[in-house]
Amino acid sequence: MTKQVAVILAGCGVYDGSEIYETTLTLLRLDQLGIGYRCFAPDIEQHHVVNHLTQEVVEGEQRNVLLESARLARGEISPLEELDADSFGAVIVPGGFGVAKNLSDFASAGDSMQVLEALKAALVGFREEAKPIGLMCISPVLVPRLLDEGIAVTVGNDPAISGAISAMGGLHRSCGVEDIVVDLEHRVVTTPAYMLATRISEAAIGIFKLVDRIAEMMD
Repeated sequence: MTKQVAVILAGCGVYDGSEIYETTLTLLRLDQLGIGYRCFAPDIEQHHVVNHLTQEVVEGEQRNVLLESARLARGEISPLEELDADSFGAVIVPGGFGVAKNLSDFASAGDSMQVLEALKAALVGFREEAKPIGLMCISPVLVPRLLDEGIAVTVGNDPAISGAISAMGGLHRSCGVEDIVVDLEHRVVTTPAYMLATRISEAAIGIFKLVDRIAEMMD
């Protein structure tokens, strides 16, 4: 495997971390294409812990984002601060509420969102070297603050979130669950995934397209 992709995680579980199916489908498609990958996550405490059975916050419980992300990566993961863009041809950020709670404060701040400084630092090299960046589900909301204004992205057709993207200076494009939006100038690829998907097979189509396009852009 000569191509290498960095995958940035935000915990484990849709309501307080990275979306498990989106992450797994991303890693599966990379492997099917013969592309190597390494997972990274910030070594910070989670915003909170959610009981995924009841979807209620577990009061008094705290977990570490890196340790939780290691569950998804089967232990093969490194702290986000160790991500060196020179070692990878692209980077992908799956979705899940951890993106809006741990990688940023979008869940509480909306279009006044701030992005985790460690994430900004990790993405600088990819941006400067025009290496492709893929984001799915809720993670495209990061783009105006993380990369730049005026970059076309999609979260599907959610009016509130697309409005927040526009308010931050981003460009939102409506998109079906099985499709992707590609900003060729800025080398950014996005897909709605579980912002719209009702089945894992639906999510897989758009996610596979995203990974395929990232692979093409790495050539």
